[in-house]
Amino acid sequence: MVVQRRGLRDKYCIVGVGETEYSRASNRTTRAMAVEAVRAAILDAGLTARDVDGMLDYQSGDSTLANHVASDLGIRLNFYMDVVGGGSSTEALIGLAMGAIEGGMCDTVAIYRSMNGYSEFRIGGTGARAAQPVRGLDLAQIPFGMRSAGQNFAPTFMRHMYEYGTTSEQVAHVKVAHSKHASQNPKALLKERVTVQDVVGSRWIVKPLHLLDCCLETDNATCLIVTSAERARDLKGRPVYVMGVAGRVSKPRLDFHWAHGPITRVAGYYAKDIVFGQAGIGPEDVDVTGSYDAFTFTTMLQLEEYGFCEKGEGGRYVSSGIIELGGRRPNNTAGGHLCEGYTHGMSMVIENVRQLRGTVDDYCPRAAEGVHTHDYAPGRCRQVKDAGIAMNLGWAIPATGSALILRR
Repeated sequence: MVVQRRGLRDKYCIVGVGETEYSRASNRTTRAMAVEAVRAAILDAGLTARDVDGMLDYQSGDSTLANHVASDLGIRLNFYMDVVGGGSSTEALIGLAMGAIEGGMCDTVAIYRSMNGYSEFRIGGTGARAAQPVRGLDLAQIPFGMRSAGQNFAPTFMRHMYEYGTTSEQVAHVKVAHSKHASQNPKALLKERVTVQDVVGSRWIVKPLHLLDCCLETDNATCLIVTSAERARDLKGRPVYVMGVAGRVSKPRLDFHWAHGPITRVAGYYAKDIVFGQAGIGPEDVDVTGSYDAFTFTTMLQLEEYGFCEKGEGGRYVSSGIIELGGRRPNNTAGGHLCEGYTHGMSMVIENVRQLRGTVDDYCPRAAEGVHTHDYAPGRCRQVKDAGIAMNLGWAIPATGSALILRR
């Protein structure tokens, strides 16, 4: 049942986006990259440093604090906060930025994430990290051999396969679709198109995950600018309106999440009524999705849980062609974390903003003129025709998720 809560619908906008290149050897500090990304987003919005008075960022002990980045840009802050977190943070921080503006604490907020996720702080764990003391939520994972994300999530994936007959071949279509989209994206780290057989033929990491079921590790920084719709009307670019947001919604337990409710249930089950209730729409109204693809399975599970198909039908949904460019509802049209670069979710929001503006960067022969052919042949266009509503589905772990609905 959708709960109707439309108080902030269309009152706030994303007005600027920016990023650095996606690489595996930035040879730069996270501070320098963050400054570049924030500056790019400010310029994209048609603002100056003096116009930004709020800043939010998220990190896992691997980034640079907001007060340092603001100082480098000449920004004086009325509100800032450094949040510990990775996946699902982007959508949550957009909601927090809206709340800060609504509460009169600031007027315009820059949200950034900067990470050397390949050359410095790798999530999967190293010998040094493996030697760290076990504490907090780690008690639900490490004593049972669940050190990496893949190890932690695998029981959820395996149970879905057991209960619903989902196959590796079906879910491999997520990687296939995202690789097609990345091949149209000049800034994607991996542009090579792959097949289902490429995915299931790649080496095992932890069952049911093959190497090509897993996301990239990259160095990059990304940024979004949020302000009120009233202020956005005076800016140079087309504002993208926030219809609804749900941030860091959880299952009844965060640690041993499989002990309460179906193992195959992820947090989107609880977030969907919040975000669709705010927006006043349903899944059938969404034109483009950006579903967090830490793994092929995370995308499949979320699309299913948010109601784009029936529970248990996720494998058939993602293998039907519907998530590809030219399909009814393309997903991760820049290539996502599987192919473009790993940004803990922010690049997917950036891509959806550009889709709604009609300004994606691709190889379309008329892109420089601001015209897109909607020819999705290799090395051509990736602009979705008549995209009016986009949705982002954030993920941290099976027990935590977030969501965002945007419109042009």
